[in-house]
Amino acid sequence: MTVRLCCLLWARPGAGEALGAYEDKVLALLGEHGGRVLQRVRADGAEGRPDEIQLIEFDSQAGFDAFMADERRTALAGERDAAVARTELYPVELVGQPPDPAPSAATE
Repeated sequence: MTVRLCCLLWARPGAGEALGAYEDKVLALLGEHGGRVLQRVRADGAEGRPDEIQLIEFDSQAGFDAFMADERRTALAGERDAAVARTELYPVELVGQPPDPAPSAATE
């Protein structure tokens, strides 16, 4: 059963770049666990908004559990703690796909 998650991340003050660097490292491990990033966006973090939002998908709960237990990820806990002030993780369902872009004149 597919597992889809929305991950909201808040950086510690002044640590926005460190948060991004940490996430680059751990998200690179997803594929080994049947996971993938469907979308990753950065926000401004102002007025309580998160600094980064991710939509992640795993082929199974076992894949997600293996990713969470991956020793390479857990070994970065100090780096994570220095960069990430708060994380919220929610299970989500896709409710629709964006339409395909209109074909360009060059492809018609």
